[in-house]
Amino acid sequence: MKLNDMHTKVPNTWCPACPNFMILSSAKKAIMELINEKYAKQSDFAAVTGIGCHGKLYDYINIGGFYGLHGRAIPAATGLVLGNPALKVIAFAGDGDAYAEGISHFINSARMNPNYALFVHNNKVFALTTGQITPTSEKGYLGKSTPKGNPLQPINPIALALEAGASFVAREYALDVKNLTATMKAAIKHKGFAYVDIIQPCLTFHNFTDYIQDRTYRIKTPKTLEAALKYARVWDYSLSKKAKIPVGIFYRENRPTLEESFDMKTWYKVKRTPNMRLWERLKVK
Repeated sequence: MKLNDMHTKVPNTWCPACPNFMILSSAKKAIMELINEKYAKQSDFAAVTGIGCHGKLYDYINIGGFYGLHGRAIPAATGLVLGNPALKVIAFAGDGDAYAEGISHFINSARMNPNYALFVHNNKVFALTTGQITPTSEKGYLGKSTPKGNPLQPINPIALALEAGASFVAREYALDVKNLTATMKAAIKHKGFAYVDIIQPCLTFHNFTDYIQDRTYRIKTPKTLEAALKYARVWDYSLSKKAKIPVGIFYRENRPTLEESFDMKTWYKVKRTPNMRLWERLKVK
């Protein structure tokens, strides 16, 4: 397979030079390499996206799948895995998509460990709706919803994912295509819930590119959860002048997936005896 085989004919409508192009390129390269390595066929991959600038990615990558609702890419991906565990499911979401409306799904997927990869395009702003704050927007951000500055501290999704029990947690920078591609491949191959927070500055509404490039440094994957949490708390998603931003794979472990826990091969054969007496008492007369 060649990279051109991953392209579609849909015109791209992202802003010129948007880092989303780098995420798209990395995703295509990761999938192409996995296909060429005989890990899976092109028809085995399925993508789900949420609503936002990131969601257009589904139009531009030549694999099956569908658009989810805003904040609902995660449960849609979980449904695909439960419906067909043979699929290689990839979910794409934005920071507003995953960490605002979708945060309960995010936490519970980390806890339940369904077998799919989640890539979050994190630009710390609602870009498609032109500049409102998200849960990772830094305190003081001036946007459409906060003309006097964001009064809230950002959440730390890396620490949150680790505390919730995610079995694969990573952070990458969109403009580092080589390492982003490698981490995407590792996430897709991971057995369980693989989460990657991709820092992706919005050049139109929240351009902090210089800030990120001057502060990132790559880490080796820690061997313990405690060590991973220590790295996770190095950066609190503020834009402090003293901040350093670790990138790479923070944590990974092997544990039973959601599908294995529910024994998906036999659960539907279990005989059920409904309690009709209870039903009769509940019926409205």
